[in-house]
Amino acid sequence: MIKSTIRLALASCLVSAGLLLSFFAQAELSVSRGSDAGSGGFAGASVPEWSYTVEANQTVQTIAAQFLASGISASRILQHNNLASSAQLKSGDTVRIPLSWLQQQPDPARVSSVSGQVMLLSGRDSRKRPLTSGTLIRVGDEVISHAGSTTIELADGSIVRLSPNSRLAFNRLTRYGKSGMVDTRLRLNDGELETQVEPFVEDGSRFEIETPSAVAAVRGTMFTLKTSAMGTDLRVTDGRVAFGPRGKTRVIPEGYSASVSTSSSGGMNIRRLPPAPEINPIPTMLTRLPESLNWKSNGASRYRVNLFEADTGRWLQSATLDNTEYQLDMLDNGKYEVQLAALDSRGIAGMPGIVDFEVDLQARAAELSAPAPGEAVNDDMPEFRWQLLGQNEVARIEIAEDESFSNVIATSEWAPDQQALPSRPLSPGKYYWRVVTEAGGNSVATSEVRTMVVNGTLPPVRIISVNYVDKQVRVFWEKVDTASEYRLQLSEEPGFRNIIKEAELPDTTAALRLIPGRRYFVRLKALSDGPLESRWGPGRELFLE
Repeated sequence: MIKSTIRLALASCLVSAGLLLSFFAQAELSVSRGSDAGSGGFAGASVPEWSYTVEANQTVQTIAAQFLASGISASRILQHNNLASSAQLKSGDTVRIPLSWLQQQPDPARVSSVSGQVMLLSGRDSRKRPLTSGTLIRVGDEVISHAGSTTIELADGSIVRLSPNSRLAFNRLTRYGKSGMVDTRLRLNDGELETQVEPFVEDGSRFEIETPSAVAAVRGTMFTLKTSAMGTDLRVTDGRVAFGPRGKTRVIPEGYSASVSTSSSGGMNIRRLPPAPEINPIPTMLTRLPESLNWKSNGASRYRVNLFEADTGRWLQSATLDNTEYQLDMLDNGKYEVQLAALDSRGIAGMPGIVDFEVDLQARAAELSAPAPGEAVNDDMPEFRWQLLGQNEVARIEIAEDESFSNVIATSEWAPDQQALPSRPLSPGKYYWRVVTEAGGNSVATSEVRTMVVNGTLPPVRIISVNYVDKQVRVFWEKVDTASEYRLQLSEEPGFRNIIKEAELPDTTAALRLIPGRRYFVRLKALSDGPLESRWGPGRELFLE
């Protein structure tokens, strides 16, 4: 097995696709080439350089102060460009500066979205932790996707989408000061990724992805790279990429794939990608789901569908189908992008057909069925039933002790069902209940409110404590959840045959003025708005000296 490294480089100076065969004979392109530089090969460029175009009123000293690293003087620019110390620069002149002289600073990548299980292996402490949206990825870190996927945005705006069961290491994330150039070097150790590389502002920029058997150096293109122990597959959907063994690269244009085997006899296999399927139109605004996505067969036996959130790039769904239909369902409100491609005999996706659409589902108030308004039930776990009237809705019940639902005491799980049991048993008493529906993740509707009574006996009220202050006694008692108020009785004998004071109170405390030297007895009973039985709690003796 030959352990040769394959280098891919962007072929940015092609004249036309018709010259493809002549380009195959060319050596790989220089990674760092100034705006006025020639097209010298990578192997011949001994010192990577940046060709800077001088702006009005700039001098060698101001250029050095703006771009050069500490310790590199302006005189070095004069020497490198064979300029006299008295040379005067004018607007439009070109000055060559080695990249190694420029200011360099780390520029971390940021996670745009995560779906499923993805881990981050820190390059600083070697700890493995779950990857979350917004996480900064620094040099030395490695992202490991298991059953999940992630979308990562680099500092220059380039996008990397990592497929499930992949490993991606971040070897270099550098910005060259204020020059606008970046140096990004990643290593795909296993699996598959898709990239959308932003066009470079300056030709000295570098974007490179290495695999165990290949290297991709590109600028402003869209391609997919897949690696395994068998070799490396390249799929170019926009732009051009030079691909092949080091020193023997071939230019792979948009619409082609190339494969290189790690086997010595494998060679390079270049094929035209299957054309994008012709997708039947769907409404750009979907107000109901599911929606069927159909396309015309182009002779492929299998197709791949990928669904992304348009705003974040989050990879939501991926499916391989042997038919020409896919159901769009269970989506939140928002904007989406579908990419559909035919698979060739090797399983490589062809040119993508792209459909953009938006989901705007509106929840509707559910129609309540049971219990009936004001109905009394004997079960402490009664079944609630309703009818959903909207599309793709989920619902739950809410049960409260007050009509404003300021204290919801029981609910049910969110589900597309039309019946549910409360999350906990209900004590005897009067309750208010309703059904809340949700559609699209952000549209909510609420049904009418009904009352119901759970039959039973209210528990006896127990006095917690008694405080004596001067000639006043304050009594405290336990709260009964389903009680609307409490009845207090005061007597001079424990049998409460002679009641000297009786009052109905909304709170769980009361102040009593008593005559010192006498004995009193107090008791309480919970009251309910419904037809519930209640019992007196045990009496408590009071004595004020």
